[in-house]
Amino acid sequence: MAEDLFAAAAADQLQRQAPLAARLRPTRLDEVVGQDHLLGPGKPLRTLIESDRLSSVILWGPPGTGKTSLAQLIARTTAKAYVQLSAVSASVKDVREEIAAAERRLGAHGQGTILFLDEVHRFNKSQQDALLPAVESGLLILIGATTENPFFEVNPPLLSRSTLFRLHLLDAQATTVLVQRGLDAEGATATDEAVELLVGRAAGDGRHALTSLEVACALARSRGRPPVVEVGDVEGALGTKAIRYGRDDHYDVVSAFIKSIRGSDPDAGLYWLARMLAAGEDARFIARRLVILASEDVGMADPMGLVVADAAARAVEFVGLPEAGLNLAQAVVHLATAPKSNRSAAAWWRAQADAAAHGAGEVPVHLRDGHYQGARSLGHGQGYRYAHDDPSGYVEQQYRPAEVEGHVYYEPSPHGYEAEVAERLARWRGSPPP
Repeated sequence: MAEDLFAAAAADQLQRQAPLAARLRPTRLDEVVGQDHLLGPGKPLRTLIESDRLSSVILWGPPGTGKTSLAQLIARTTAKAYVQLSAVSASVKDVREEIAAAERRLGAHGQGTILFLDEVHRFNKSQQDALLPAVESGLLILIGATTENPFFEVNPPLLSRSTLFRLHLLDAQATTVLVQRGLDAEGATATDEAVELLVGRAAGDGRHALTSLEVACALARSRGRPPVVEVGDVEGALGTKAIRYGRDDHYDVVSAFIKSIRGSDPDAGLYWLARMLAAGEDARFIARRLVILASEDVGMADPMGLVVADAAARAVEFVGLPEAGLNLAQAVVHLATAPKSNRSAAAWWRAQADAAAHGAGEVPVHLRDGHYQGARSLGHGQGYRYAHDDPSGYVEQQYRPAEVEGHVYYEPSPHGYEAEVAERLARWRGSPPP
């Protein structure tokens, strides 16, 4: 009895001394910030947890997104036994011992077992294979947490027997909520500028935000109580100076960024990219701007520009910062050094204007669908000329309503690949190229 009292007292003391991120681990699903796509009302993971019908799962997401917190929440809600191992230190022997204990538990008490395996990607093939029979039979319900792509790091047989749930970086709103909880727990307040800097530099990592906040609160507390966290405290906690980047700076810097690339200056584009990332600008916002620019300012002069920009945007989601800065930089250099043309964008704007002004124009009869019963009797499709039947692959016929038939939207420039497009269109239309 005395040993139990001492153990409880020790656990309570450890809890008080624990890092802020550990003290703020959620105890209910409603306390989890972010991951609404998995944990919102009626969402799949929430439903499985609340009904205690969870099967083996892999939780995949960047650091600080709540994988371990979710596993510990499951431990609080399940009637099954909960066991935790770290793939960094656990061996095949440890896994087999847990499987044997699960068999005894099920035989003696009819109780199932959940095994939480942190950093599951650190397990080699033989270690993962040792888990497979127990997971396949249902003796163990595996919760694997990984920051690495499980399709590369987890054995296919084990992955196929698990449901994959992907966790996302926390957005600014979720991180702000977390920081405010941390301030409340520390008995502190903070200026808006300090919170904004901390949230921006956390880059969606909740643990990093709380760890930095704990240091900032300690710095603020050294000046007196109650502590008020200021920008200088956050700078001290992060080990870096804040870059001035308010609302006006956001619009001005991104404007300079776009205009530098449009103006074919790769060095200026890279400078503004570095400024934005250093100030905590959302990398996904930057990637979206590059994808837009690829079509608006490069267009058909270099069609690969859109492919490169899209690949960089996907890399931001897949790789994450800081490494994704390399992908964004490559896209900036490609787009800045590419030949430029806004002719496809201008064509789109002209077509939009015509569609708005003449949107009720009739589809030419020969272009109408002639596949359904009775369509032919209405004349649909009659007179349509199939382009592939012509050796040139081009036939001249009316493709638009009469009201807009003569309007020219797309006029290719003589830049880059678009010069070839100009020659081809001129040849088809029987007119001299621009």
